[in-house]
Amino acid sequence: MAVAEEPEPLDVAGVGLGPFNLSLAALGDGVPGLRAAFYEQRSCFRWHPGLLIEGATLQVPFLADLVTLADPASEWSFLRFLRERERLFPFYFAERFHIERAEYDAYCRWVSENVPGLYFGHQVDAVRWDAERGLFEVDFTQVDARGEAAALGRSFARNLVLGIGTAPCVPEGLRPQAEDPAVPVYHSAEYLAHREELAAAEHVTVVGSGQSGAEVFLDLLRRRPVGREGLHWLTRSAGFAPMEYSKLGLEHFTPDYTRYFHGLSERVREGLLPRQWQLHKAVDVETLAAVHDELYRRALALDGGWPEAVLTPGVRVCAVEGPGGGRLRLRLDHAEQGERACLATDAVVLATGYAERPAGGLLGALEPYLRRDGAGRPLVDEEFRMVLDPAVTGSVFVQNAERHTHGVGAPDLGLAAHRSAVILNALTGRECYPLPGRTAFTTFGLRGGRSGAGAAGRSATVGV
Repeated sequence: MAVAEEPEPLDVAGVGLGPFNLSLAALGDGVPGLRAAFYEQRSCFRWHPGLLIEGATLQVPFLADLVTLADPASEWSFLRFLRERERLFPFYFAERFHIERAEYDAYCRWVSENVPGLYFGHQVDAVRWDAERGLFEVDFTQVDARGEAAALGRSFARNLVLGIGTAPCVPEGLRPQAEDPAVPVYHSAEYLAHREELAAAEHVTVVGSGQSGAEVFLDLLRRRPVGREGLHWLTRSAGFAPMEYSKLGLEHFTPDYTRYFHGLSERVREGLLPRQWQLHKAVDVETLAAVHDELYRRALALDGGWPEAVLTPGVRVCAVEGPGGGRLRLRLDHAEQGERACLATDAVVLATGYAERPAGGLLGALEPYLRRDGAGRPLVDEEFRMVLDPAVTGSVFVQNAERHTHGVGAPDLGLAAHRSAVILNALTGRECYPLPGRTAFTTFGLRGGRSGAGAAGRSATVGV
């Protein structure tokens, strides 16, 4: 397979095409003269396809699309998508502030199929810094529909943006069964692919009390006969807690709070993050209410009986044993009671969240240039740029890999457009997209600085 080289260097090469790099590509399309290419190993865009359950909605308003909060006039907004689909008036009359996940997925796919410079079926294998050229080398493999290598390629870029996303997280003690295709233990990311099998199982256990766990439990509950539900819902948390969704609470997902958090010491940030779990790991009130309503409706139908559904907080699933020709056995530990037990079940859904994909292999050649914090994680400056040795004159930006430096808003879709605008302004060295000086009524910290993002750090000017 021949290696082809780009004749002219890119201003920016993006690795990965989830919503965040797709946002950057969409806003970048509005920057005249910007040469950009984004590479994704998948054949097309899909957003959490295993959790596009009918009726499940985004936890952010539709204004948190790929571009609107940075450029309301962009041709890649959700409202433009509705107009293209001749669904603008029906959406207007539907009065929906929170859209269904499936519609968000369809919107992102529409953008991905029309914005130029997106290369699906391109797996980035390695990146290197070429000091002589002052450019990053990006090696990639084109893969065919079967996922097999078809051709090799190389491009050169002044800057990189990593948007490789997250991967399903499975607790270590549960991995052997979850990784065995013959064992009915599935991460919630695979839920729809196994929904019919799970619905037919005599007993199913859902582990994890975040939004995904609640939606999976509710969907299974609605599909099972009254009085023969055969469901357990277990969580390590002290309760099935509602998401913090007050208007002032939501101001933790503003650029103001992001700047405040970034300015704190590493020790303080480390202490803050675990205490903020209810801002992003809990369940929205409507879903919790729907679970309770469904359980109550079934209790009414049983006329004095109770649904065969057990919801137990404070429980850690230590291991999964079996099936070995029989049922699975979950070893459970209840810390508050100091008791242990076993639960027999036919299938398990692990709604145990996601973790950042490691970029070590991809960035191996850049390792000598990376600056890290006390926990060994890359330092990221205020403009979402990895801190590198000054010998590297290009920049490596990150998307959704900076929670340790920028706070709970890192994975939030509502901050996608703003972060993309910050990155594009840093790339070009000019204000392509005006950034708001203030975004919250809350003043975080006594200093209460209102300096716009982009004031800190060195420039990554590309001269477009």
